[in-house]
Amino acid sequence: MISSRKNNNLLFSIYTDERTVFSKNTIALLTNNSNREKLNSSLNYYVKSGKLLNPRKGIYAKTAYNPEELACTLYTPSYISLEYVLQQAGVIFQYDEKITSVSYLSRQLEIDNKTYQYRKIKNEILVNFEGINRENNLNIASPERALLDTLYLNPEYFFDNINLLNKDLIYSYLNNYKSKRLIERVQALFK
Repeated sequence: MISSRKNNNLLFSIYTDERTVFSKNTIALLTNNSNREKLNSSLNYYVKSGKLLNPRKGIYAKTAYNPEELACTLYTPSYISLEYVLQQAGVIFQYDEKITSVSYLSRQLEIDNKTYQYRKIKNEILVNFEGINRENNLNIASPERALLDTLYLNPEYFFDNINLLNKDLIYSYLNNYKSKRLIERVQALFK
């Protein structure tokens, strides 16, 4: 009976939390569960019974999870940026459903018919949170930061409408990249 109550508390803790995606470590902290074997057993039970999803090894999600939150949880540190942010801001017009992020590695994953693409960026840039909005369990670059990330990783990228961006913010974030070439690209873009 006590074991059943603990399992129900585990599921209750997950479903009453505002997050929709969790790492196994996050669940252990959330439920104050230090017994890894019992935690694994409980999580496996809930996945098999359809009460939790297991989109990747060590990652668990509510049945109606936020794909953006999954993108931020799959690899940490990471943040959503590049084409995904620029498209939502109206800076580029080409539609693409994939969620693009920057991280410490380059990968592309397909999970639940959704594509998650990660581009590797220098650690000094990755861990600098200037221009990164942290809200609702997400880390998302501002359009200005996304533009700089894109230009840093793809110097020849074409932008459809840069007039929507705050030029002062772009120049203030520019120093974080420590790249003379990027400075030249930005100056050429805003001529």
